[in-house]
Amino acid sequence: MADLQSLGIKIFADGADLAGIEKMNAQPFIAGFTTNPTLMRKAGVSDYRAFAMDVLSIVRDKPVSFEVFADDFLEMERQAMEIASWGRNVFVKIPVTNTRREPSTKLIRRLASARVQQNVTAIMTSRQVEEVSAALGGSTSSFISIFAGRIADTGTDPLPIVSDAVECASRFNSQSIIWASPREVLNIFQADAIGCHVITVTHDLLAKLNLLGKDLNDYSQETVQMFFDDARRAGYSLSQPKRAVA
Repeated sequence: MADLQSLGIKIFADGADLAGIEKMNAQPFIAGFTTNPTLMRKAGVSDYRAFAMDVLSIVRDKPVSFEVFADDFLEMERQAMEIASWGRNVFVKIPVTNTRREPSTKLIRRLASARVQQNVTAIMTSRQVEEVSAALGGSTSSFISIFAGRIADTGTDPLPIVSDAVECASRFNSQSIIWASPREVLNIFQADAIGCHVITVTHDLLAKLNLLGKDLNDYSQETVQMFFDDARRAGYSLSQPKRAVA
């Protein structure tokens, strides 16, 4: 973990598994936590508020982001104000648009004026970054989450978009850019190289951190061993067929 601790970027654990959150909270290289309704549903969370209280009883001094789940902006605002009241380390995740592609900038601006700490999420374009950054302003701490992994899934290089976002947010000391939805450990180092402030990493991806610095020759041999062992366990055979008797 020494290599990780030498990086400038902060690592936030992304998930909704309470046992995993407790384990990650004990790790010095984890600087915060994020979750979302999809992760919570996959984890079997049925009571949103109770889950949040459980998380906040574990994570007391690191930022934690909880997302609103309404589609109407007035209801989003009501939910945001309640979520923000749960703790001083709470950030409210606001989607960049609603499901009708209506931008959330007016709501973001109102919440910023009320000094609600926000994490604006699901951002994928430089224009969205510019609009959100302007709406957030510099009144309170905030995150701008760029879904770099999903951008890459479309065949588009996310690095220029994230790099532009870092430059855009530099106008305000209170704004930080998050590289969200990473796909591989390498993304941590890519994000750090362009000055990104935070990267969110799922528990599954965090489990791969023990591979950092691994000798590639050893890794190659272990991979060959895995293929050989699995073929043997499966009982595969290509024995020579018997010749028919004339």
